[in-house]
Amino acid sequence: MSEICVGSPDLKFDDLIGLAVGASRILVPEGPRGRIHESRRTIEQALSEGRTVYGVNTGFGKLSGVSIPEDQLAVLQKNLLLSHATGVGEPLSEDICRLAFGLRIHNLALGFSGVRFELIERMEGMFNASMSPVMPSQGSVGASGDLAPLAHMALPLIGRGEVYHDGEVITGQAALDLLGWTPLELAAKEGLALINGTQVMTAIGLVALARAIHLSKAADIACAMTVEALRGSDQPFAEAVHAVRPHEGQRLTAANLRTLLESSEILLSHRECEKVQDAYSIRCAPQVHGAVKGALHHAMTVLVNEGNSVTDNPIVFSNGEVISAGNFHGQPVSQALDFLAIGISTLANISERRTENLVNPDISGLPPFLAATPGIESGFMISQVVAASLASENKTLAHPASVDTIPTSANREDHVSMGVTAARHAMQIVVNTTSVIAIECLCGAQGLDCGESLRPGKGVAQAYEVIRERVAPLDSDRYLAPDVKAIGDLLASGDLVRRVEEAVGELHS
Repeated sequence: MSEICVGSPDLKFDDLIGLAVGASRILVPEGPRGRIHESRRTIEQALSEGRTVYGVNTGFGKLSGVSIPEDQLAVLQKNLLLSHATGVGEPLSEDICRLAFGLRIHNLALGFSGVRFELIERMEGMFNASMSPVMPSQGSVGASGDLAPLAHMALPLIGRGEVYHDGEVITGQAALDLLGWTPLELAAKEGLALINGTQVMTAIGLVALARAIHLSKAADIACAMTVEALRGSDQPFAEAVHAVRPHEGQRLTAANLRTLLESSEILLSHRECEKVQDAYSIRCAPQVHGAVKGALHHAMTVLVNEGNSVTDNPIVFSNGEVISAGNFHGQPVSQALDFLAIGISTLANISERRTENLVNPDISGLPPFLAATPGIESGFMISQVVAASLASENKTLAHPASVDTIPTSANREDHVSMGVTAARHAMQIVVNTTSVIAIECLCGAQGLDCGESLRPGKGVAQAYEVIRERVAPLDSDRYLAPDVKAIGDLLASGDLVRRVEEAVGELHS
């Protein structure tokens, strides 16, 4: 069981993504506690001095000009949660809800939100009891943060809403009963502090990115298998080629391919064949896969920065200032996730083209559609069609959500980020592309079976072995959907990459 200390802005990617793991626990150390208490004193002093502070003793958004009497401040915060919990759509998965909840605790523990430590203790206790508030997937425009889903996240603290616990969904009140707690009465500023932030888009983005990193390596493995199955050339991957166009991702992809293809008898036997050049989807794989790696690195920088950032409003500073600003705006995250979506879509596009090269006898020199008895059998004909369908769907999903602003809240929120939409689209593209690359792996393995009995490169040989542990060669037409799912699960779990790396060493990401 891992323990993650929150409240300091230096958590790494592995720490942040670790919050999604059910066995992880959160700890708020003594250092952050001091800042939390200090920021709360600032809020209480502002109230005692009769100062007007947005969201503390005023309404919200367009209603910020409405002053709220002191005896109604707790009602104001409770009403905020109830009125804003209007999300729709399927619930986000438990791991994403848990990660978003953990990120929100971390954000409040940074000590710039003016909440009581008691509130953070309640959230910490719920998190450490493996209780994750259920949040709907739709309803955020990413302007004042992810207001609607985060309001759902906050509801169990006051005995409302729903919670994931022990493999089922229970009510927020049932969760409190299990913990022996009564509903928390929110103090001034606390309702607003719970829902102002970008934690939902960031959580979805972090999980999508973690999967995309494995997928990027898996795409290199699939490409190497295709090179061998098509008896292609490894010359385009030569180190000297990439030294004269030194994009880092391109260089690293070429290095991965050289590692995977090392000691290949197949490539050696075809070194002097009549084929002059391979298709771009093979020859230019370092350039294309490398550009995707660049998108992943950019997303990593933005998401780790965002996960450690204060995205509340207003922000409470140690000098007594309480400043209403715009750190909750999701544009940096939205744009980064659009870029991630475009990158992973590109992996699907190029993988589908390599699959076409494998199944097309006019190109491959292999049996049509890799069928054992072409004509009476269709082999992988429709598997390529499925890959084409998913790659095409990705192109629609990759339309940038971050440019699609729409005014809300009586035009007070006149520019929004659509960050959760960008995150959801990126996640779906990762899911789709996993199946596309799984189909290439299946076809690549079958292509190897169709050739002469020569040893492929060490990395390719290991990938072939892992695939064949789960899916038998296609000796005749059969029900193929389970095969695609089995290899898709192998990719999604990271097991293919892990097993290949055990054989050849860590691949570059």
